[in-house]
Amino acid sequence: MRNENIEEFYECLGYTFKNKDLITEALTHKSYTRDYNNERLEFLGDAVLDLVVGEFLFDKFKDSEEGVLSKLRASLVNENSFMKLANEIRLGEFIYISPAEEHNNGRTKPSILSNAFEAVMGAVYLEAGLETVRNIALNLIVRVYKEIDPNKLLKDYKTTLQEITQAHFGCTPDYLLVASTGPDHKKEFEICVQINDKTYASAKGHSKKVAQQNAAKLTIELLKKELQI
Repeated sequence: MRNENIEEFYECLGYTFKNKDLITEALTHKSYTRDYNNERLEFLGDAVLDLVVGEFLFDKFKDSEEGVLSKLRASLVNENSFMKLANEIRLGEFIYISPAEEHNNGRTKPSILSNAFEAVMGAVYLEAGLETVRNIALNLIVRVYKEIDPNKLLKDYKTTLQEITQAHFGCTPDYLLVASTGPDHKKEFEICVQINDKTYASAKGHSKKVAQQNAAKLTIELLKKELQI
């Protein structure tokens, strides 16, 4: 932990832990030399956040169909979103990581921040229950996203990219699986985009669909410069 004052973290989080061992476990990355790490709490926190966000969207968008709600939830319950929430509470300053991860900028890695955020939410759930997690998580979501706009959250980069490639290359892009890592309950996929056998960009995500969207977004940015569109 870069800042040893755990009270400062509690202030950022908006919750004070009674069980110091529990929050220590939640803040401990697997690279840190201990006989415990935050992966189990991460697993629990992922499930809790899935429920909290799903319930929030169900109540907020009463006229939306299941497919839309699922896409909205996927846009908020993912590595990139949790990284933003983690940054909002300065989580990177307080995690325990190895010297090697410290050297490799581990405190700013999306995967480490996202996983730690899930672990902290899992720890809050165990100590204080679902309602406390709901209050913390939803307050953070509102602070980070300001307004939950379905049109912005559901922007489909794959569709946009296909429109660009069909107009300028007369073809559709290919999405190729580069790698699949991590345990079964927390897989991470890396997908690259190829257009006419030329690789443009690759990106990661906790599902193939998310990785494809992330890779499509990066490819669109590259093509805008290349094609001056």
